Amino acid sequence: MTRASLDKQPREIAAMFDRTARRYDLVNDVLSLGQDRLWRKATAAAVDAGPGELVLDLAAGTGTSTDAFTTLGARAIACDFSLGMLRAGAERHGGSGVSAEAGGTGRMAFVGGDALKLPFADETFDAVTISFGLRNVHDTAQALGEMLRVTRPGGRLVVCEFSRPTVRSFDVVYTQYLMKLLPPVARAVSSNPDSYVYLAESIRAWPGQAGLARIIGEAGWEGVRWRNLSFGIVALHRAVKPAAQSR
Repeated sequence: MTRASLDKQPREIAAMFDRTARRYDLVNDVLSLGQDRLWRKATAAAVDAGPGELVLDLAAGTGTSTDAFTTLGARAIACDFSLGMLRAGAERHGGSGVSAEAGGTGRMAFVGGDALKLPFADETFDAVTISFGLRNVHDTAQALGEMLRVTRPGGRLVVCEFSRPTVRSFDVVYTQYLMKLLPPVARAVSSNPDSYVYLAESIRAWPGQAGLARIIGEAGWEGVRWRNLSFGIVALHRAVKPAAQSR
């Protein structure tokens, strides 16, 4: 099998990203026309991590998104179930490899883990964030529940994910790009172009801004709100864990 299917079986998704790891960051930059850098900055600003805080960056891949949190003075865990992606990131950051737990004293650690069963204790993190990975998990509600479990009371959630363009005419153009132009561009620059066919399909099957906000709220998070980026191609959803809740 060369790409994952939309039923999102964990082994398929992990294997797909393992094959994509070598040129993942470059391909993202090309396919997003450089917008991915702006999305990462907006996510880091929304998380607003400061000195002394601990951030969990899920679906972190090579840790490119995680860098933004450590530069603000926080410590961060880059967690992903694609060990190939994590190894590529650890090598790029000059680390010794991938761990099975959140140990160490450095600013960043790479930890292998599944979003549906996170390898962390209850109420560990001040903030949890996931960028372009929530739509890849097999059970969205369960993943959000796990994020809630490992977040401290009053802690925050930030989800950066593809969404629905807010201008109808632009939505039509965007759909044409996803389904017709993205696959051939990916074939030209990616080490695993079939993964970007899955990318296009998974984006179209994903709920819009209001739909995702409802799912987040039903998982137990409070104060859910969102902000559109790039005309709604991407949306940043934010929420907090109830201060009195302990799970």
